[in-house]
Parts: sequence; C-alpha cells; structure tokens
Amino acid sequence: MALQTRPKQQGLYDPQYEHDACGVGFVAHIKGEKSHRILQNAREILVNMTHRGAVGSDENSGDGAGILTALPHAFLEKVLARDLGAKLPPRGTFSAGLVFLPQDDAERAACMRQFEGIVQREALTVLGWRDLPRDNSMIGPTARAGEPVIKQVFVAGSETIEETVFERKLYVVRKSAAREIRGQENDSKEFFYICSLSTRVIVYKGMLMPEQLFAYYPDLRDPDYVSHLAMVHSRFSTNTFPSWDRAQPLRFMSHNGEINTLQGNINKMRAREGTLSSELFGSDISKLFPVVEPDTSDSGTFDNVLELLLMSGRELPEAVMMMVPEAWQKHRSMPKEGKAVYEFMSAMMEPWDGPASISFTDGRVIGALLDRNGLRPSRYYVTHDDMVIMASEVGVLDIPAENIRAKGRLRPGRMFLVDFEKGRIVGDEKLKNGIAARRPYRKWLQQEKITLGDLPQSGDVPGLEGTTVRERLRMFGYTVEHLNMILKPMAETGKEPLGSMGNDTPLAVLSQKPRLLYDYFKQLFAQVTNPPIDSIREDIIMDLSAFIGPEQNLLQTTARHCRRLQLPRPVITNGELLKLQRMDFRGWKARVIDITYPAADHETGLRQTLDRVSRQSEQAISDGFSLVILSDRNAGPDRVAVGALAATGAVHHHLVRCAKRTQIGIVVESGEPREVHHFCTLVGYGADAVNPYLAYEAIWSLRDSGDIDSGFSDDEVVTRYHE
Repeated sequence: MALQTRPKQQGLYDPQYEHDACGVGFVAHIKGEKSHRILQNAREILVNMTHRGAVGSDENSGDGAGILTALPHAFLEKVLARDLGAKLPPRGTFSAGLVFLPQDDAERAACMRQFEGIVQREALTVLGWRDLPRDNSMIGPTARAGEPVIKQVFVAGSETIEETVFERKLYVVRKSAAREIRGQENDSKEFFYICSLSTRVIVYKGMLMPEQLFAYYPDLRDPDYVSHLAMVHSRFSTNTFPSWDRAQPLRFMSHNGEINTLQGNINKMRAREGTLSSELFGSDISKLFPVVEPDTSDSGTFDNVLELLLMSGRELPEAVMMMVPEAWQKHRSMPKEGKAVYEFMSAMMEPWDGPASISFTDGRVIGALLDRNGLRPSRYYVTHDDMVIMASEVGVLDIPAENIRAKGRLRPGRMFLVDFEKGRIVGDEKLKNGIAARRPYRKWLQQEKITLGDLPQSGDVPGLEGTTVRERLRMFGYTVEHLNMILKPMAETGKEPLGSMGNDTPLAVLSQKPRLLYDYFKQLFAQVTNPPIDSIREDIIMDLSAFIGPEQNLLQTTARHCRRLQLPRPVITNGELLKLQRMDFRGWKARVIDITYPAADHETGLRQTLDRVSRQSEQAISDGFSLVILSDRNAGPDRVAVGALAATGAVHHHLVRCAKRTQIGIVVESGEPREVHHFCTLVGYGADAVNPYLAYEAIWSLRDSGDIDSGFSDDEVVTRYHE
C-alpha cells in the first residue's frame, strides 16, 4: 500500500497556502537539571491542550502532535548498545534524529543509501539506523494510511570536530537531503523527511492526537529518557491538510497562529539567494538552497529561515528579533539604542507579520514571544523549585499555589527567555539592550541611512495639466463614481469611504464589462480568528515607513546594510518622485523605464512590453542603478500603457526568478491607481513605492471646479489623500 500523504497542487488547492493555528507550550528547569519528570509534565501539558488540536472524521486521526527535548544521551547510549551493539562517540561529536521513510522496502532502502552518501560526502559517518519502537494500535485509519516507517539515525563527526562546526555540517546534510531525496517524490507519494538531526535536541512527532503521542512512542515513557526542557505542540491546520511531516515542533520552534505576509516573505528569501554568502559555509552555501523548502506550511517556512539565521552565526534571540520585531517606531519609552537596533534590522529583513505565539529553543536557551499585535495568548509560571511553564493558555499543568514564585503573560513583541547556561530568566529589556550594545547601530544609521530629506530638489515639480486631464482620466478608466465617491471623500476627510449593503456588481472574472486588473484580486484575509484592525486604537503598532533599494548579504552585519532609502509611506508625491528620478547621491541613481507601447502593436505589444521592461530592469542592476521607475507618463492617443499592476508583477517576479530582486528598488509612476485596494495590490506584487500622479490631478481638478473646498492648497489635499 502506497503512503497516502496530502494532495499535491491541483484545481484550486495549492500547498503553499497551508497555515496552522495550534496549542503550544514548554516546560523546563531553569538551572538545566535533567529529569524524566520534565517529560511527564510535558505530556500533561500536551494532553490538556487537546482541544487546541484538530481531529479527523474517524476520531482517532489527529492533525499533529509532537515534543522536542534535549538529546537524552544516557538513554541513547543504552538503546544503541542494545539495538545496534554500538557505542556512542563523545558528546558533541554525534547526533541523533528521527527520519520518516517510505513504506515501500525498495524505495526506503534507496532513500537510506542516498542519505548515507550525502553524509559521507560531508566527511561524516552514519553510525547506524535504529528501528524506532512504535505502537500504532490506537491511531485511526487516516493517520495509519499516511504513516511512514520511522527510524532513528545516528551521525558522527570526527572526535576533534567543534560542536558548532558539526551542527553546520548537519545542517548542510539536512538541506541536501531535502533537495536531493525529498525533492524526488513520485506519484506514489512516498516521501523522506528528517524531523531533526542535532547534537543538542531531538523531535518526536506525527499525525497524532495529543494523548496518543506518548503511547505511540514508547521511548518517551522510558525512565532513562531525561531532559532539562520539553516543548510540545498540538496542531490545528486551518483549511489545510494534515500530514506526518507538518506536525510540530519543528527543528527550532513551535507556532500558534499564522503568518499573513507569507508569500511576500517567501519571495524575498528566494530573491536573496543570489546575494547570500558566508565564511562559515564558503562554497557550501549553494547546498542550502532553496532556503525555504517547497510544500511546507507557514510555520515550516518560518523555521527554515530561522535555521538559516541561526546556523550562519547569529544567536537564537537575535534571529527571532529580526523576524518578529516589536512595534518600535511609536514606542515612546523604548531607549534610543533599542529603536536603533530594530530600525537597522528593518533595513535588513522584512517582518514576518501575523497573529502568532512562537516558542523556540536550540537546547541552550528556550523562549517565547508574541507578535507585535499580541493577538495570541501565552501565559507562564515560575516555581520555587526552578521550573518554568509556558503555554498558550492557563491550567495546562497542576501546580500547588504555594510553589508558584511568579506568573504572568507574554506581552506584544516582548520576549520571554530562559538561559540554561546562566541558570536564570533573562528579562526582555536586558536581553535586547545587550543585543543593541554589540554594535554601533545608531551611529551606522546616522552615517548610512538615506531619507528623502537628504535628496536635493531640482527642477519644476509636475502639477495639474488642466487641458488634458479629462482625456487622460478617460484613458485610464476613471468614472464619475471614482471622482465623487472615492477621491473626493478621501481628499476632504483623509479617510477611505465606506459603503454598506454589500457589492452587487459581478466578480471581475465573471463580468462581461472591461475591468481593471486590480479588480481580479481580493484580499487574503487571515484564516484564523482575528479581530479587525482598528487604525485608531492600534496606531502604536501600525507604521507605513519602509526601506527600499539594494540590500546587502543577510548573513553579515555591517554599516553598509543600512545604506538604504527610507520612505515614510509607500505612496509618494510628485515632488518626492522627482527627487528619486534625478538623484545622484552616495552612488544611488534611478533609471526610468517606459511601460507604454505603440497602439499599432495591438495585442502583441503587451507581451513584448512586459518582456522588454523585465529585461531592462535586470540590466539596470548590472548598470549600477539602485532604483527603477516604471512610468506610463508617455501614454496618449498613440501609446498604450501597460497596466501598472501587470508591469510591476512581471518585473518583480522576473527578478525573483533571477535571484536579483533584492538588488534594486521598484517605484511605479502611474495614472492608473487611485483606490486603497490599488495601492495594496501594487505593493503586494512588488512595488516599493507608488506615485499616482493622475489621482492627484483629479483631486486638484475637483478643487478648482468647486467640488472640494477651494481653500485647500495642492499639498494639503494630497496630504489628506495620503492619510
């Protein structure tokens, strides 16, 4: 019987949209003392979060449950001697991990041989494969249909190898195996997956219910299995398919919530592969690609990137700070040094935003944090006997009241961290101040950061061309409704107009009338229960500023990393655009690319223009330009403008495929966008900034005709429109 995993892309289903919403927690001894009690407590926490997980229609098939612990050396020495008649090398020079393998004997043997070849290629040794004891009598038919053969593999390095060097080699082995073995999945849906392979931690997981995990894996019940930490997870995949490999914990983290910015984050990481380099990996860096492995959930994608940052030399708390930053821009009490480190990090990497509670560990520390909104609950307890318990809710572990030393909840963007080597809990402020003090971030920003104020204004700023504005409005598809019901209220009140009673117009894809390309897209809303964003109450965590332009190597940290242009918002004025068009500052220049074509070219002109614009944007990188400005200013009776969204998406994805997207910024100068949805769509498909020059002219024209208060100046109505 072939292994039945989740379906591949078909019809309207695409695995890239997999998300999780789950229960997550951990228990640990602050001083690092190991005991089997940790596992017993972890089981109680996990079972008490059963309601946080999902169950299949057959009742006994869970969506996923798992546990991450420290590597149980004494236990592994016992089972290796008993099951394989072998002896483990010194600690730090060997690793152990669970591997999911195909049910078919021949395919399983082939996977194991190929894995051993990869290990040997990295100058490591496979000590042996242990048949992992399992009891599947309690799992349902759905889980059993996808159940892999699970083996425990032992890999060793030389006795003189440093543990950090060994960990990086194991990382190369895992990534190579994911690409060379897992990437060869065939129609029978057999697969190969490494749950973990480390000198410090190990993961036991599966498509199980929380109460099944310890029964399924007898190892976890062995009294000799001791650990100083245990992270548990109960999975609820929202509108997606369960599978054995998508169960959590992952290799370094567990996640409750969802990453809303997922596709953009994936594209940016794919684009960065062209600039990644590291002295720690040298020529092996290419073996780590793709950084984001295909066919994984949002949690798995996050773990892939976190693993890269950690293995390239960053400490785990710093890597987590980079990916899930606190709302620092409007934080009045945050020290300047703290704001500087977050601002510097924002120049290096975009945030992984979404409602999330994330726990993480590398065996040396364990911690948790919430996203900047704080939309996921997490509570912690600290006991007098140095135990710490954190979970996505209270009541997961019975603790006598007299033994509770402290308790609290995680706060938005704040990090809760236990350092086992120091034997204490490290406060959020002290932790982040320590990271901020390692480098002169404020000085670097003052020296390198570029703002619009640094750029000189030269030439006359384009204004209202009253003699042609009506014709151009018709050319770009403006209607009376656009002018009176959208632009006019935005210019007068600074707010997007709201409607009621729904929208009775046909979906663009079903309409028989011509529609703008933007109308074919709808917002990808959060799949899990989130309150709507309130821009007034949540002003402290909302910010539109962003760095644009060429990025540096993500795996290094230098002053040059913040030599980027900071824009206060993605919608820019005509004057700001003129500054960008004519800038020659610190080596920064912009190339204007025409996105119009002769009307005589008819349908062929569209495809040819998209190809031309994509090639010219790539050439601009080779020619040393920092920005490309996609402009339809030349549109007129004889020249047709390519839709701004089509041009932007074509350039963006062309550069992503070339792994060059992070080497240049994309600015759009177009008469087409006018609504908030238009700007959101353009930014979502790759634009760093948008200049809606015709929308400005439409507003000025309304003011001059008396439809808007004539007392507003050009700048005042534009400012209200931006708000």
